[in-house]
Amino acid sequence: MFSTALKFMRYDRAKSIGIIIGIVISIFLIGQQFGVLGFLTGMMGGLVDNSREDIGQIWVVDNITQNANELAKIDEGIAREIRSIDGVANTYPVVVANASVKFITGKTGSVILVGSEAPLFIAGPKQGVINDGALMQLNEEGAVTADYYDEATFNTTLAVGSRLEINGKEAFIKVQTKNARSFSGALMYTSLSKARYYGGFPENKISAVAVQVKPGYNIKNVSDNINKTIYGVRAWDAQVLKSETISYITVSSNIGTSVGSLVVFAIISGFFIIGLTLYSSALDRIKDYGTLKAIGATNGYVRKLILTQSFLFSIIGYILAYILLELFRVGMENVGMVFHYSVLQLFAMFLITIFISVGGSLFAIKKINGVEPASVFRG
Repeated sequence: MFSTALKFMRYDRAKSIGIIIGIVISIFLIGQQFGVLGFLTGMMGGLVDNSREDIGQIWVVDNITQNANELAKIDEGIAREIRSIDGVANTYPVVVANASVKFITGKTGSVILVGSEAPLFIAGPKQGVINDGALMQLNEEGAVTADYYDEATFNTTLAVGSRLEINGKEAFIKVQTKNARSFSGALMYTSLSKARYYGGFPENKISAVAVQVKPGYNIKNVSDNINKTIYGVRAWDAQVLKSETISYITVSSNIGTSVGSLVVFAIISGFFIIGLTLYSSALDRIKDYGTLKAIGATNGYVRKLILTQSFLFSIIGYILAYILLELFRVGMENVGMVFHYSVLQLFAMFLITIFISVGGSLFAIKKINGVEPASVFRG
């Protein structure tokens, strides 16, 4: 069966190449959208994702907050109140403040200061995103972080040791991160006191409380206890807050609709382009299929032959598309668009490839099923 299918594919190389190219283009466009969406959602949940979620399993924020990138001010005393709740091991106040920066080159911009207490720096940056410098250097006077990929945004170097001004006050980059970014803007991490100092943040206010849960306690149960006990705030499992933030921004900004529509368009266009090409190829070889029927091949055999061809097309097309997507991913990473394809996304793209190719072959199958064996002997 496979050898016969390969012979049919080689017989009309031009159309075979066209089918494969159609599959590659469709899957590449779909993968490209998955990549863009992955990059954007990674930034949406960046504030939580870059934190020490292994310690601060719960985030307590204002009770109307649904987006971790838009935190309202809450009383600092809440951090002390939460410590008295059963299941809470410790609490860590977090300050998130907007600020203006000016570099020695004269370039200016806006940043988001994220401050938490040493030595844990619970709000981040976590060790995995530190590119240069040591986390404890954030204890030094005027010390802040800057992200490697924000160099293009600010059009200036953000190397360790660089001097800058934050809201008119002198500061120094002591730690460089890589891909520690947020959907709302460039992040600069520092200590709790310096975030207040540079951001003009009130001394008795904070943006959130990161809560460490005692071993053996359920995170949801502790969150529920906090919500029942303390008025005006809401406790979130850190992972749930990140997911809710991504969902909220994706829906409110119509990013999900935009990406989804492009994926659907790529699937539909690929389905019909490949289907019509296979149909045209079947018409060109209708005498060959008629000959097979004349020598005893059943409609079932012919269907399997066409489906085998379409399956082989899908395998070849998927492999080529995957190679191109990996080249696209590496190229985008070099310019700061960092994302990775999950196993689920790769599997989804494979299923889409099968659907486009095998589903498109139904046009040809329908035509060939109606071919009479005797037609091959007619003039």
